[in-house]
Amino acid sequence: MSKTWVYSFSDGNGKDKKLLGGKGANLCELTQTGIRVPPGFVITTEACLGYLEDEKHRLPPSLMSQVTDHLRLLELNTGKKFGDALKPLLLSVRSGSALSMPGMMDTILNLGLNPDTLKGLLVATDNERFCYDVYRRFIQLFGKVALGVPDALFDEEFEKVKERAGVKQDVELSAWDLSDVCTSFLQVVKQFTGKPFPHDPYEQLEIAIKAVFNSWMGKRAIDYRREFKITPDMANGTAVNIVAMVFGNMSNKSATGVGFTRDPGTGENVIFGEYLVNAQGEDVVAGIRTPKPIAAMAHEMPDLFRELMELRNKLESHFKEVQDFEFTIEEGILYCLQTRNGKMNATAMVRTSVEMAEEGLITKEQALLRIKPETLEQLLFPRLNISDDVAPIASGLPASPGGASGIAVFDADRAEKMGREGLKVILVREETKPEDIHGFFASQGILTSRGGKTSHAAVVARGMGKPCVAGAEGIHVDVRLRHALIGKYQITEGDVITIDGSTGAVYLGEVPLIDAEFSSDLATLLSWADAVARLKVMANADIPSDAKRALKFGAMGIGLCRTERMFNDPSRLPIVIDMIIADTKEDRQKALDRLLPIQREDFKNLFTIMAPCPVTIRLLDPPIHEFLPQEQHLVDEIDILRNLRKNLRGMKVLSENVAFMFQHDDVHPIVQTPADPELLDAVILKKETMLNKVRSLHEVNPMLGHRGVRLGLTFPEIYSMQIRAILEAAAECLKNGVDVHPEIMIPQVCTAQELKRVKEWVTDIHKDVESAYRLTINCSFGSMLEVVRACMRAENLAEEAEFFSFGTNDLTQATFSFSREDAENKFLPMYNMNHILQDNPFEVLDVKGVGKLMELAVLWGRATRPGMKVGICGEHGGHPSSIEFCHQIGLTYVSCSGPRVPIARLAAAHAAIHAR
Repeated sequence: MSKTWVYSFSDGNGKDKKLLGGKGANLCELTQTGIRVPPGFVITTEACLGYLEDEKHRLPPSLMSQVTDHLRLLELNTGKKFGDALKPLLLSVRSGSALSMPGMMDTILNLGLNPDTLKGLLVATDNERFCYDVYRRFIQLFGKVALGVPDALFDEEFEKVKERAGVKQDVELSAWDLSDVCTSFLQVVKQFTGKPFPHDPYEQLEIAIKAVFNSWMGKRAIDYRREFKITPDMANGTAVNIVAMVFGNMSNKSATGVGFTRDPGTGENVIFGEYLVNAQGEDVVAGIRTPKPIAAMAHEMPDLFRELMELRNKLESHFKEVQDFEFTIEEGILYCLQTRNGKMNATAMVRTSVEMAEEGLITKEQALLRIKPETLEQLLFPRLNISDDVAPIASGLPASPGGASGIAVFDADRAEKMGREGLKVILVREETKPEDIHGFFASQGILTSRGGKTSHAAVVARGMGKPCVAGAEGIHVDVRLRHALIGKYQITEGDVITIDGSTGAVYLGEVPLIDAEFSSDLATLLSWADAVARLKVMANADIPSDAKRALKFGAMGIGLCRTERMFNDPSRLPIVIDMIIADTKEDRQKALDRLLPIQREDFKNLFTIMAPCPVTIRLLDPPIHEFLPQEQHLVDEIDILRNLRKNLRGMKVLSENVAFMFQHDDVHPIVQTPADPELLDAVILKKETMLNKVRSLHEVNPMLGHRGVRLGLTFPEIYSMQIRAILEAAAECLKNGVDVHPEIMIPQVCTAQELKRVKEWVTDIHKDVESAYRLTINCSFGSMLEVVRACMRAENLAEEAEFFSFGTNDLTQATFSFSREDAENKFLPMYNMNHILQDNPFEVLDVKGVGKLMELAVLWGRATRPGMKVGICGEHGGHPSSIEFCHQIGLTYVSCSGPRVPIARLAAAHAAIHAR
C-alpha cells in the first residue's frame, strides 16, 4: 500500500499538528466540530520533507494521484468541477507548519482560472467585475509565488491602468479596466519567464504545491525559525492546505477579515480585529485599503456580526485559548477560513491567563503553562518605543534587556560625576572591569565593544536591572579621545545615544521609553506559580537597592551576595587599595579595621531588608589586582606627574586638568590646595607603590589563579574581617528584634581542607561575637561548587559544608576549558550555527557535561549529609530550561538577578508541572 500523503478535513486528526501543520489540523478540527469551513484537504508535512530531500525536487510517488482523488470528493461536496468551463471549482493553496509562522510562507488564491474557466465563472456568477478581479489577483499571486515574477512589475502595470482610468483605488476600477489589467499581467509573466502563463489547472496545482513546499526553505522562513529557535523537533516542513475558494469580493454583501477573540495588545475580553467589504483576504493584511474595526460590523452587517460573535465564543470555548482567526463572508454566508492560537505581548498573555482561569475556561495550571517564562522580560524592563523611521547605527549582543537613553560617557568617574548632577548617561567602554562599578550605578545603561552575554558588564547590568549591549564589535571606542567610531558615524562624549538591551541595537539620539509595570495580574499569576513550584527562587543581590528590587519581584531570600561589589564602592576603594599595597600584616590590618564597620553596616542593611529570609554572603572572590588600576594607566599617570613636578615651580594650584590622575586613592584634596612638591612626591610614591604591587600580583591566568579561598588562606585577616562583620551585623539585628538567617559561603573551593580551615575561623569568631553580644546566632556555613574537583569530592566537602551552591558561570568555563568572553566573540556563534554545540553553554546550562557534574555532586553530597540544601547562583539560575534541569536533579533553590526572579518563579512552576 502506498503511503497516505493527503487527508480530508473530515478525516484528519486535528491533534496531529506535526503531520498536518497547525492550520491543517485546526481546519480538520473545526470541520469535525461543526463550524462552517470551506471544504478541503491537507497534504502532509512528510510530503514536504520527501519533496525537499529529493535531489530533483520531485513530488513523492502517488501524491498527485491522491490529490486528484480528494479533488473528486471536493467536486461532489461543492457541486463544482476543477478545470470545468461551466461551473469551475477554484482553490486556495496555503501553507501551514506545526508552529505558527505568520506570513513566513506562501499562499496562492483563486487557483484554477484560465480563459476557459473564466468564461464559466462569468456565466455562473453573472458578475464581470468580480470575475476579472479574481483573475488578476490569481495571475499576480501565482506569478510572484510560483514563477518568481517581481511584484514591482505587476504594480507598475496596475498603476498604469488606474492612471488611465483616473482612479486611485482598485475597487474603483470597472470590469473592463480589470480585464485590461489581466491582459497586461499575462504579458508581464511571459516577458519575465519567457513562457506563457500556464493554463492547465492541474499543472497550476502541481506548480503551486511545489512552490508552497519550497517556501519552507525561503529566507524569511529560515530567519524566522532561527530567531524564534524553532528546531526540526518542534516543526519540520510545511503542510499544504487545498481549500475550495469562497469569495469576499463578490459584492458589498461580501467581506473578509481577521479577528482575535480578545485584544492581543491589552488582553481585554473584547473581540478585536478588522474587515473589508468586497475584498479578498490579502487586502486586509497588505494595507492596500484601510480596513474597518470589527466593531463597525455591528452597524453595517448586524446579523453577520452576531454570527461572528457566536463564532468567536465557539472558537475560544473549544480551543481553550485566545484565537487569531480569518473569516470570509460570501454573499451573506460566514465562513471560518482558519484559526490559530493568537500571538500576544506579555501584558496580554498575563491578563488573559488570569481572566480565563477565573472564568473557568482553563485551570490555573493551564494558565501558567500557556506563558513562556522568558516572555515576562517584556514586563520587567523599560522598553523602547521604536517608530518605523528609526534605524539602528550599530548592533551587539543583547546582554541585559530593557531600553535606555543618555549622554555617551567614556569613563566611570565622569559617569558618576554627571549622574550626581542629575544627567542621564550611557557608559561606553571597550570592556568593563569591577573598578567601573560606580559608573554602572550612575548610568542608565552600558555599551561595550568587547565582551559577551556573560561578560562583567552583562552580568552586573542584569544584576542591577540595567540595559546592556555588549560585544558591539563594529564600534571602535577610544577612551582617551572620548569618542567612538561606528562606520560613518562618530559619537563624541556629550552626544545622546539609545541602547536596546533586548535586541542589541544602538541608536543615535533619544528614543522614547515605555515604563515597565508589575501588574496585579502578574502578581496573581506568580502567586499561583509559587503554590505549584518546589524550587525556591532567591536573588543575586549585593547592595540594599538590589535587595529591595528583589523583594519587589518576589525573591525568597538572597542566594548570592558578592562582597567585592561592596569593596568597589568609590568611597571605600582607597581603603581597599591601602589594604592591598600594605607591606606588613599590621598595615594591612589597619586598613581592614577601617573596612570592618563599613562591611558590618552593609550586611546589617541587607539582613534588615530581607528579614526573615536567608541571606547567603560569599566571601571575597576575585583576584585582588582587579581592585587596582591597570598597569599602563599607572605608568601614564606617573609620567605626567613627574613632568608636572619638573614644571611645578611658580605654580600656585594644580590644574584641574590632571584631576583624573588621582582616582583610586585618597589624595583628591590636593587638587584644590596650594602646590606642594612634597605632597606631589607623596602622590608619585603612592602611584609607584601601586604599580609595583600590580606587577607583583600579575598572573598569566588570573581567573584560575590567586582568588577566592586561596586568597583567603594566604591573607586570613581579610576573611576574618568579613566573617566578623557578618556575625556582628547579625547580632546587632537580633538585638533590634530583626529575624535574620545569615549564611557564609566560600568561593573557589577544591578541597575539604580549605573549607575546614576557614570553618575553624568562623567557629572561633562565632563564639567571640555570641559572647560579646550575649545571644545565639544561627549561621550556616557552605561552599560554592564551581571547580570541577569540588564536584568530584562533594561527599568530602559535605563533611564541612552545610549547603552547596553551584557557581555555573565558572563551572562551565572550567568544564569546557573556554574563556567566556573570548568564546562568545570568537567561535561560539560559529559552533551554534554549525550545530557543533546546540546552545551557548554560558546562556543555557550544558546538562550533558556541566549538568552531569552537578547531578553527581548532589547525589554524593547528600550521601554524606542527607537532605542537604543545594542551590545554583550562576547566570543559569534565571534560565527557564536550566531551571527545569535544576528541578529534575533535586536542587533546593535557584538564585538569579532580581529582574529575572519572576521568570524563574514561573519556570519553577513549569518544571514542577512537567515532572508530574
